[in-house]
Amino acid sequence: MLEDVVGLLRCPHCAAELARRESAVGCANGHSFDVARQGYASLLHGDAQTGTADTREMIEAREAFLHAGHYEAAADLLATECAGAVAAVPGGAIVDVGAGTAYYLARVLDRLPRRVGLALDLSKHALRRAAKAHPRIGAVACDAWRALPVRTGVAAVVMSVFSPRNAAEMRRVLGPGGALLLLTPTPRHLAELIPALGLLSVGERKEERLEEQLGPYFELIRRGEHEWVMVLGRADVEHLVGMGPSARHIDPARLREGVGRLPEPVTVTASVAVSVFRGL
Repeated sequence: MLEDVVGLLRCPHCAAELARRESAVGCANGHSFDVARQGYASLLHGDAQTGTADTREMIEAREAFLHAGHYEAAADLLATECAGAVAAVPGGAIVDVGAGTAYYLARVLDRLPRRVGLALDLSKHALRRAAKAHPRIGAVACDAWRALPVRTGVAAVVMSVFSPRNAAEMRRVLGPGGALLLLTPTPRHLAELIPALGLLSVGERKEERLEEQLGPYFELIRRGEHEWVMVLGRADVEHLVGMGPSARHIDPARLREGVGRLPEPVTVTASVAVSVFRGL
């Protein structure tokens, strides 16, 4: 719940600590931010650009796909890595940047009964679900590319799952001994669908670019690749495409035509890398 994480937050305008005030959260300097009736707080700047946020249709597709269990293996991987990462860290929250509906964060908290989770996302449609995904999750609207409305050093783990990575801010909010945990697609991810449907692909230099981006702030401790086979119906494929970045680039009619040509069911490879970093 939001009350569990208010102490982790800071004002996006002046960086002062925030406190709950009836239907809002606010700081001692008079800045106040509404709490939506669905339970999430909006800590966006007044000039925030939300055009890149996931749409209602994308979130509905994500809900359908994830709750069908197709990415359950990824959620289990993250939960196991998080449990290991916090074993020697006595305090701190799990902060998920770009948390979406908080599907992964909820699985992590199931494994960590003494931790609270903070779900950060730009999409109000995602946050409406994230706020109710787990009793120990607080959900907050913010822009991951700007200063995060999170106090310095309060995180035991910062997570990023298929999401943007603001390396400097992730390092700032990570506490002593904490870990940055990333889940990213490999070039083999969804290989059977990319040419058939014209999906966006993962560049071969993705890991190299990732290390360049994070290198000034983090040291890579370990990285492992994991693959599993998904058996998908055509509706599953439409949900899978509709929940990700390709949804913004593919004409819906073209997508339906391409999906209609696929065998049913279709076997699709899920291929991800789980990387653990420590702060420098």
